[in-house]
Amino acid sequence: MCVIFFYVNSKPGPNGIKLIVVSNRDEFYSRETLHADRWSKFPHVFGGIDLQTGREGGTWLAVSGKNGSFKLGALLNVTGEPRLKDPETPPTTNLLLGRGMIVSDFVSGDLSPEEYNNQILAEAERYNAFNFVSVQINKSTPTSIMLSSNAPKDIKTYEELKCYGFGNSPGDSPFQKVIAGRKRFEEILQEYQTTQDNIDVAQKVLVEKCFNLLKDETKHWPDTELAGRAPNWGNHLSAINVKIPDAGYGSRTHSVIIIDAEDKMHFYEETMEGDDPAGKWHSKHIVEQFFKAENGNSKI
Repeated sequence: MCVIFFYVNSKPGPNGIKLIVVSNRDEFYSRETLHADRWSKFPHVFGGIDLQTGREGGTWLAVSGKNGSFKLGALLNVTGEPRLKDPETPPTTNLLLGRGMIVSDFVSGDLSPEEYNNQILAEAERYNAFNFVSVQINKSTPTSIMLSSNAPKDIKTYEELKCYGFGNSPGDSPFQKVIAGRKRFEEILQEYQTTQDNIDVAQKVLVEKCFNLLKDETKHWPDTELAGRAPNWGNHLSAINVKIPDAGYGSRTHSVIIIDAEDKMHFYEETMEGDDPAGKWHSKHIVEQFFKAENGNSKI
């Protein structure tokens, strides 16, 4: 289970936001993972990395900037769909592919979202059920916002300048927590846009409110869609911030990504250090100025 809320404005005004992403990664606490960072093999990419055997190199969320273009990729499973294999079993060459590589290959590669999503869905039967959010913000061509899925097999396109929220169900059948979270996310952005006397203070407050949203344990229950997809665990999964310590599962990573009007990225991550959600968390703040080196040439 995961959840993502985001907003895209390819041409923001001064002190505006080009992209903001607010996301929870729900996963088993013991799954070995690298914290968000610049990727050594692809220095224009930033995100966490999955280290589970057979899934190494995949990710649930990453952003990249190259040649004047930003890419965002996010992976969400689709709850309640048949699984092809035990997720702990390494994939075979001819059967199951790791879904995390859907994000990794997109943000590190050169294919457009349209080309890439069509390529992924051409072999959709080789993946367990997924929703894949892809965004590309270009300086000279229209922005692309897409949601592709193999449950059911489909690609949907969306307009910028709107707040979106997706979770672990088909995009047109959102869970109640996604509906409530998207509404709160929209309110947070409206509050930010009306309180920009001090941009640094306003952005700090914006980030705090986004993290508060991700940490909200309110259960949005009952939920017909979630109950049908997870009859045994629906109540536990109905909160934006999932906590099921007895199962060793929950929202183990909170992420907020902001790219401002000057192409500066702020990547904030809070992630569990151990197997106890009440224990120690690791906080990280990455700042990267894309496309504007001191000599005036492209930095990345």
